Amino acid sequence: MTSKNTTCLWYDGTALDAATFYAKTFPDSAVGAVYRAPGDYPSGKQGDVLTVEFTVMGIPCLGLNGGPAFKHSEAFSFQVATDDQAETDRLWNAIVGNGGQESACGWCKDKWGLSWQITPRALTAAIADPDPAAAKRSFDAMMEMRKIDIAVIEAARRG
Repeated sequence: MTSKNTTCLWYDGTALDAATFYAKTFPDSAVGAVYRAPGDYPSGKQGDVLTVEFTVMGIPCLGLNGGPAFKHSEAFSFQVATDDQAETDRLWNAIVGNGGQESACGWCKDKWGLSWQITPRALTAAIADPDPAAAKRSFDAMMEMRKIDIAVIEAARRG
């Protein structure tokens, strides 16, 4: 891995599965080196996958199979800016449809518990509208959603 700063994500023995899913789901993503444990450790045996180097949309990551001690939380998420409804739907459906879970306002979790914000650029523009009333209408519409519906956001923005 060549990056000086890498996001390390803790998994309970499923780092390679997660990295493989991310690589096939998100553009500019790939699985790199897979390192196996040179000896037994608290949550695994010699030869088990210990770490996996991977990239998610160009961001270098390291998946660590550290065991069940720590879980992912919403305190960390990947925010993915989507260009249109088709991309929003594809990514949302890939995450939720692969054992994930819907949440509110464009948030969802993958089956490993990692949080994702699938955020259309149209939503970001709408809630930053220089017209405070348009921004509030857009924000209020978003607050009622799980997956973001761009057409509804744009209609709310127009009033």
